Amino acid sequence: MHPGAECIPAHETLDRAAQLMRDSNVGALPVCDVDGRVTGIITDRDIVVRCVAEGHDPASVRASDLALGLVWASPDTTVEEALALMEEHQIKRLPVMEDDRAIGMISEADLARHLPDDQLAEFVHRVYARA
Repeated sequence: MHPGAECIPAHETLDRAAQLMRDSNVGALPVCDVDGRVTGIITDRDIVVRCVAEGHDPASVRASDLALGLVWASPDTTVEEALALMEEHQIKRLPVMEDDRAIGMISEADLARHLPDDQLAEFVHRVYARA
């Protein structure tokens, strides 16, 4: 897990989300409500495919408009459980949550750094094979 996932407020626009991703060198951001609770997640791919490619203006679409559904792990989720969640939901980033707040993010880069090659290869095959 990469600790310290920065949230973007649900009311912020996607152009601001893209700027935060660039500045933080990340590809995903948790979306938070006014109380700081995570309500979803958006990725750089969401912005491109579900906003820009569909002809929408990222300066007028809110983060909450794309943040649908939330799959997450808790701090005590095992590696095997996290991999199973990511494979089942075909996701490449998994927020780690505690008390409805993001405390970190598990990404493909984290997996690449910490998994044995055979386990990483199996994960990649399962996630990308159905994509």
